[in-house]
Amino acid sequence: MRLGLIGIDNTHADHAVRHLNKEHALGPARVVAVQGGTGEQAERLGVTTHVRHPEELIGLVDAAIVMDRDGSLHRRHAEPLLKAGIPVFVDKPLATTVADAEAVIAAAAAGGVPVTSYSALRWHPAVSAPAELGEVRAVVATGPVQRDSPFGGIGFYGVHAVEVALHLLPVPAAAPSVQVLPGVVLVTVAAGDAHAVVTLVERDAHTAVPFHLQVAGTKAVAAERLALGPDYTLPSLRRFADMVRTGEWPLSAEELLAPVRVLEAVSAAVRNASISA
Repeated sequence: MRLGLIGIDNTHADHAVRHLNKEHALGPARVVAVQGGTGEQAERLGVTTHVRHPEELIGLVDAAIVMDRDGSLHRRHAEPLLKAGIPVFVDKPLATTVADAEAVIAAAAAGGVPVTSYSALRWHPAVSAPAELGEVRAVVATGPVQRDSPFGGIGFYGVHAVEVALHLLPVPAAAPSVQVLPGVVLVTVAAGDAHAVVTLVERDAHTAVPFHLQVAGTKAVAAERLALGPDYTLPSLRRFADMVRTGEWPLSAEELLAPVRVLEAVSAAVRNASISA
């Protein structure tokens, strides 16, 4: 499997090249070409083929990973590959607007290939609802956020806690409730017989609240800090490789859209709060 990386200014690109090209964690899968960044960055990664535009990867790769830190670039970079019949994994978030996310999914349908997107934390081993908890009734996910992030705003950090919470619930049918408070944004999402509270704590240049998850079921409650080891992105790559091999989407279209809908609502609430202030 020949893979292309789009956007190499992200540490996830370093992880991908290490796992695939150096450790051979996914067998014959290799990163063979990159787009974005500089030739020096590509050379540092050890990838000799560096192209200027995503479209130049067509014919060079069997699948691609879009890794731009700024989610507002993801549609522009994923669409041409998907329409050309190349499966794509869009590293979190899928997009910064629902319209862009829907366009990416439509491009995959037009090209007849699968697409997926997720935070690596979605596949953290602690993000689960063990049978001993009973039926899930409430989820509390906590993580950092940077409201004015230059990399697409709220979604750059906020997507992690949002996806952790949504992973344990049915797809929400209604819009979330958002409270913008000093230093924190509280997001409440109802889904079926359960609900989630996502607590996004403002981070600064030096410190950030750790990721944490609490799950309350009808029988018990479990809580755990989501520690990130050196290989925390590897499960994401494995699911992507499985998608390319089988053609099956790891997440449905509605599951892909759900976190983007929540984050778009959060972004709107933060903008309105800033205007009011």
